[in-house]
Amino acid sequence: MKNNNDFIPHKYSINFDLNTDKESENELKKSVNSLGGNMKKHILSFFTIIIIVLFTACSTNAPTNTSKSNEVKKATLTKNLTLLVTSDIHAGVEDNWTLAGVYEKRKEYEAKGDYTLLIDNGDLLQGNLLSSTTKGADLMDIANVAGYDIMTFGNHDFDYGMEQFMDNASKLKNPYISCNFNKDGKLIFNPYVIKEFDGVKFAFIGINTPDTLTTSKPKYFQDSNGNFIYNFLQGNNGETLYAKVQETINSAKAEGADYIIAVAHIGEKETSGPYKYTDIISNTYGFDVFLDGHSHDTDQVNMKDKNGNTVFRMGVGTKLSCIGIVTFTPAGTIEHELLTYKQPAEGTEPIKYNNIVSELIDQKNQVIGNKVSEIIGTTDFPLYIYDPEAKDGTGKPIRIIRRMETNLGDLVADAYKTKTGADCAYINGGGIRENIKSGDITISNIVSVQPFGNLLCLIEVTGQQILDALEWGCHVTPKESGGFPHVSGISFDLDTSIADPCKADVNGMCIGIEGERRVKNLKINGEPVDPMKKYKLSTISYTALNNGDGYTAFNGCTILEEGSAEDYTVIVDYIKNDLGGKIPDKYKDPYGEGRINIK
Repeated sequence: MKNNNDFIPHKYSINFDLNTDKESENELKKSVNSLGGNMKKHILSFFTIIIIVLFTACSTNAPTNTSKSNEVKKATLTKNLTLLVTSDIHAGVEDNWTLAGVYEKRKEYEAKGDYTLLIDNGDLLQGNLLSSTTKGADLMDIANVAGYDIMTFGNHDFDYGMEQFMDNASKLKNPYISCNFNKDGKLIFNPYVIKEFDGVKFAFIGINTPDTLTTSKPKYFQDSNGNFIYNFLQGNNGETLYAKVQETINSAKAEGADYIIAVAHIGEKETSGPYKYTDIISNTYGFDVFLDGHSHDTDQVNMKDKNGNTVFRMGVGTKLSCIGIVTFTPAGTIEHELLTYKQPAEGTEPIKYNNIVSELIDQKNQVIGNKVSEIIGTTDFPLYIYDPEAKDGTGKPIRIIRRMETNLGDLVADAYKTKTGADCAYINGGGIRENIKSGDITISNIVSVQPFGNLLCLIEVTGQQILDALEWGCHVTPKESGGFPHVSGISFDLDTSIADPCKADVNGMCIGIEGERRVKNLKINGEPVDPMKKYKLSTISYTALNNGDGYTAFNGCTILEEGSAEDYTVIVDYIKNDLGGKIPDKYKDPYGEGRINIK
């Protein structure tokens, strides 16, 4: 048996708290003092040593009350992360920089040692035969080969119908992101994606314009009974959308995101409020960068969010006229640059990039064959969608096809009237997309003018329906509107001094006209319109049957002919056959024949 002086009996063993204070120490001594003899002496000596050791440990290792000691060191980049940004390509993968050129530009940044991401803000599809012949499927293949890491969609990516949109989306290696596109209240795609570099997390949030419901075909977003089952969280004066964006920002931050970047198809169109990028940024907080498309602008803007923090917003134009560059540095700064394509000097050929992207595009074009280059006519003067003289503040031509008559608008409307032999024709300005230069005219030129694949439609309507349609089509003039009418067999006056009498619902659909009208003196083929009389009207299904641009005036019309021709073929046939391949001088005036008199 061991000597009692060599150990402490189990019943006197004590668990020490590292935070033992003086009072606890005194209580301990009282307990030991109840023991006698050598036992007490040894126990006190033992406890004294233990307490000294423990208190020394506490004072040396215990955390202090300063916040600095509790901080976790934030991860930092070891090298630059460079974002290369495109938007509103509209199938123009061979235009300006070309997508093959974007691919090469990315390699340049990677050769410098940068991490890189390739990002697109939507409207990749629709714009030429490369898109229309396969309803966008070829462009999905090209996007995959180009190496897009993050993409959202635009309103025109729906132009081939919802089923085709979903099929196209399924082909992407890296799926679309969107925080506000949903069906029956459930999101279709992930709202955001996080990319991590050197432990630093970058969250990319997709945001899409509610304008999509009217700027694509509303029918695509409805069920068979005409009820909207898809939506973009529109309405409530924008508050529903803002709340969803903020919720998504908060979720990304909760997941550890260090930076929040919007990948948006929102834009700054006058008619888009309260869904412009300025509205979203000023009603949310947390964005560091807002990459944006839809309005084809190249504005580089620093503005304050809801909490007064600065957000950088970048627009990158259309058809690869620019490449947006945003760089996050190891020092924690965010740098940006807009690489604007400069046309080569006269007589100098543009750079031709040879890589896997250009090879695939060449293969796709070979399938289309010689169709795109077929000459169908000539013109001695340009046909316009842009003002031939007036420029905006940045020196760019002002687009007038969405706010006034032009010679190209007249020609397109005449083509539709002639094709069906209707009393009159009505074509929305937003469906006429490119100038036609003087010289030879090819099928490819015409596809660029009307690239949507809309179908010819002949309907029977009353004079009152035409009056209502014109009132809605001109309701925001002189501001731009994709629904602005270009007409044939029709003439009228428009008094813009009168307040807009049209009413719209939250989906942008016309629901009534109240008060004095702005459209006056309407004539059809030179005769005053009879509101009760029925007229044959040639147009496209987008406007007549699908409520495109919010038109409801033609609801309930009698359909006489539908789907007999695709939009661009109507114009090809008119130029090639009815005009004999030569644009006549009646279309020479850039501002048209005077069918629409705006006061």
